[in-house]
Amino acid sequence: MSASPTTTFDDNNTDTSTLTNPTLVLNCGSSSIKYALISDDNATRITGLAENLGLDTARIKHTTLNGEKLEISIPGGRHKLALQKILELLEQYHFIAVGHRVVHGGREYSEAVRVDEHVLDEVKRLKVLAPLHNPANALGIEAVQAIYPDMPQVVVFDTAFHQTMPPVAFRYPLPKALYEEHKIRRYGFHGTSHAYVSERATEITDASGTHGWLTAHLGNGCSATAVYDGKSLDTSMGLTPLEGLMMGTRSGDVDPSLHIHLKRQLDMSLEDIDTMLNKESGLLGISGLSNDLRTIEQAASEGHKDAELAIEMFCYRVGKYLASLSCALPELTGIVFTGGIGENSVTTRTRILEVMRHFGIKVDVDKNAKLVGGNEGSFHSSDSSLELWVIPTDEEGRIAQETREALNLV
Repeated sequence: MSASPTTTFDDNNTDTSTLTNPTLVLNCGSSSIKYALISDDNATRITGLAENLGLDTARIKHTTLNGEKLEISIPGGRHKLALQKILELLEQYHFIAVGHRVVHGGREYSEAVRVDEHVLDEVKRLKVLAPLHNPANALGIEAVQAIYPDMPQVVVFDTAFHQTMPPVAFRYPLPKALYEEHKIRRYGFHGTSHAYVSERATEITDASGTHGWLTAHLGNGCSATAVYDGKSLDTSMGLTPLEGLMMGTRSGDVDPSLHIHLKRQLDMSLEDIDTMLNKESGLLGISGLSNDLRTIEQAASEGHKDAELAIEMFCYRVGKYLASLSCALPELTGIVFTGGIGENSVTTRTRILEVMRHFGIKVDVDKNAKLVGGNEGSFHSSDSSLELWVIPTDEEGRIAQETREALNLV
């Protein structure tokens, strides 16, 4: 369905009274913008996605307050035009603040901060650490400033949650000058997701005392984190989101000498190797089929050997990483699965836990089978040594919460 923003809402007659004091959350990627307008009690929201930006197929997919799905074509539209259209769609709801997901905050930011000239300059400067994402994040901030110059804005950094990691976890064993002068260290990502699900697990567990969680955010991008008493103590991603787990198209950990080996043997450029490791590897590279686990699982069930190997490698590497991250925790309460794969693939959760065979984990098969499609719950047996949870992530809700806290609106 295609419509202009004005026509859509003139005809829609949506009741806006139920969306009280909403916060707009913007997540500007390199070629997309995900957005959500969330009420102050987090109970009501409008969501949407601008995708394929810069291409003839650029469009905005918008879900209204009453659940109606709209599609608005913006051929060739880039971030600025898309943001203008999104703000037009939402202006009638009178949002009171805007929270931006910003991928990299370097080592300067350990919490959400209100946008001022210095903060915006820092977001732009840190593009050296996130060249695909931070420039797009800055565009989102500037687009709102241009239309709503007095609107309070907050940036919530992906890296901020992991600033509690100790040096033993975040430093690389490299010359000190690289850390001190060039900020080469492990930063971690998916911070809002790991923060949300670990906090939620602590809310709903019956376990007493201080809680230690291994959180596994598994989707097209994947990362795992050790969280103790609400603080990240170690995580799988590093200087960039490429380090760590095998992902949809990213390799995760490989031998650091792979670059020079491929240069010498195949005369590949650094740019080509970087593209290969980020966009042509992982589940896609091993299966030769897709980065979508559902497609790979279907092929594996039909006897496709490379698809089966891709699944085995994915689960083995997640299980191995979770086991190693347990070393960071003074106490281990349980494991939390989230993300598109973590929330929906029953067999993947099972196979990951089978890798951790020495931990005394016992799975309740029936409970596990029911935890798909956004359902939250535990799936450990009563005699399991660790709790097992599936908690659907809510990064937008977490960003809205941190935005309100940064502006003292709670």
